[in-house]
Amino acid sequence: MNNVPVNSGRRKFLTITTSVVGAIGVVAVAVPFISSWSPSDKAKAAGAPVSVDFSKIQPGQIIRVEWRGKPVWIVSRTQNTLDNLKSIAEKLRDPSSIEDQQPKYANNMYRSIKPNIFVAVGICTHLGCSPTYLPKSFSQMQEGVPSGFFCPCHGSKFDLAGRVFKNVPAPLNLVVPPHHYKSDTEILIGLDSGDA
Repeated sequence: MNNVPVNSGRRKFLTITTSVVGAIGVVAVAVPFISSWSPSDKAKAAGAPVSVDFSKIQPGQIIRVEWRGKPVWIVSRTQNTLDNLKSIAEKLRDPSSIEDQQPKYANNMYRSIKPNIFVAVGICTHLGCSPTYLPKSFSQMQEGVPSGFFCPCHGSKFDLAGRVFKNVPAPLNLVVPPHHYKSDTEILIGLDSGDA
């Protein structure tokens, strides 16, 4: 056997070089893997607050926008509608909105910050269908109530404060999302005023 002297300097160099190349490889694999855990830009945008200019909405009209992949309604209620909301409590399942379906600042008869503007997630609380806004023909379905929301899937009915009527499949009032007014004509859906 030939005993060649070991070059410890070279051995140390190769060990360090191999370790550095291995560490670079681990980082190169780990960075994309860890960044894949973050939500995509599309997902971030879908959950972002939505600003809506409602300056052109007329009394009795509705604006539909999308927030977090859900339809959100902004309804301009007429004075007749507001007066009617006061008189139909006995027809509603939860007229005082005891079930927590709205932020505290919307826990009132109108379920809104401003009585004439109603903001709600347009998804029925029964099985997730989207009700239809009936500004003039709702009274054909609910006597004494001129306008409201009707879910054609299973027949649930809601007044223009999103309160559910008795004897329909939907168990709860419509959800009122967090929102606040940026100005007299602009609303931000997705954030309370304290979060802005």
